[in-house]
Amino acid sequence: MSETIYALSSGSPPAGIGVIRISGPGAGSALERLSGGLPPERSPRLRTLRNATGDTLDQALILWFRGPATVTGEDLAEIHCHGGRAVIAAILQELGTYAGLREAEPGEFTRRAFGNGKIDLAEAEGLADLLSAETEMQRRGAMLSVGGELSRRIEGWRERVLGFAAAVEAVIDFADEDDVVGLPVDFHARLEDLAAEICGIAAQPATERLRDGIRVVLAGPPNAGKSSLFNALLADDAAIVTAEAGTTRDVLERPVAIGGVPFVLVDTAGMRESGAGAIEEIGIERARREVSAGQIVLWLGEEADAPEGAICVRSKSDLRPSKSGGLQVSAVTGSGIERLTALLVERGRTALPPVDRLAFNRRQRDWALAAAEGLSAVRVDDDLLLVAEHLRTARRALDRLVGRESTEEMLDTLFGRFCIGK
Repeated sequence: MSETIYALSSGSPPAGIGVIRISGPGAGSALERLSGGLPPERSPRLRTLRNATGDTLDQALILWFRGPATVTGEDLAEIHCHGGRAVIAAILQELGTYAGLREAEPGEFTRRAFGNGKIDLAEAEGLADLLSAETEMQRRGAMLSVGGELSRRIEGWRERVLGFAAAVEAVIDFADEDDVVGLPVDFHARLEDLAAEICGIAAQPATERLRDGIRVVLAGPPNAGKSSLFNALLADDAAIVTAEAGTTRDVLERPVAIGGVPFVLVDTAGMRESGAGAIEEIGIERARREVSAGQIVLWLGEEADAPEGAICVRSKSDLRPSKSGGLQVSAVTGSGIERLTALLVERGRTALPPVDRLAFNRRQRDWALAAAEGLSAVRVDDDLLLVAEHLRTARRALDRLVGRESTEEMLDTLFGRFCIGK
């Protein structure tokens, strides 16, 4: 990559400190031009920053890192300046006048780190999840990938597959040699163990569920108190509440963290068989789809009509207490809300991937299962050439899992999730 990029890598100003990062072959000359000279490598120095006419822009700490031993694998400079909007804007504007420099695109620093082998795709995906984490569970789950634990496990699988392949190739190529007697007696058992290990992690809930939140769908007949309960769980007046049946005509979604567990609460139109207008019918159909897709359904109607696995909630318990089954809840008095949220947290935790153990996102799971399938396809009586091909299939799948073979479209989608300066 011949271009040199720059961007504000810290939070939006104003702030106490602003960190501007420059990466690429022109990073050193840009820093030298701006500050009057390069500091010793990896040693911060306080310097006065000036523009082309000699006017002072700021006094800042500057750092210089020579590639490839940097986070991007390129020459890298950092400017730790005062975090005022005008200060940062002036420095960025000055950098924009330098030939060969341009402002970075979203995720471009991390993409260069990936392209230069500083991180693999699994670590990059974990970093994207870490940057978007809003709960402790999301942070802990992402750290396993960011820290490289998932990548190390995948690399270990790949080394084992390469070992299997080497044993097969040795038998194929050197079967006539005295010191090559055939495959080890436990060869197929070890293949099965590796396939089972991969499938065990793939069986965990996908990490997208941790990132996106558990969908909790509030459903039931009109005027059952769904929107009132929705607002009570959010502690907000997000949904319009009236005594008129059919007020909610569309699906309303709001993210919320309860007990550290990420949820997406979904308020739906009241579901009834007759009496609905054309617009309400559209809302009812959308409600049915949400009920089918929701991980947790709170049913505010008759128990006999509840979807399978739904939590039956008797709302408006302050107005009409019920002796029948279901959780008694009042959005007005708050009665039963604590019990309901505790139940949501309990169910939510079982539906999320364990944050202290490895888990895949959907892309990773697909390739992991493809690798396991390649291993499982090997049979005891297979021709060794066919065994070698199955092992190549497994290895290629593991390569794709960590990004050794990736499409530009997929990479554009991933790194587009990052902020400009990351």
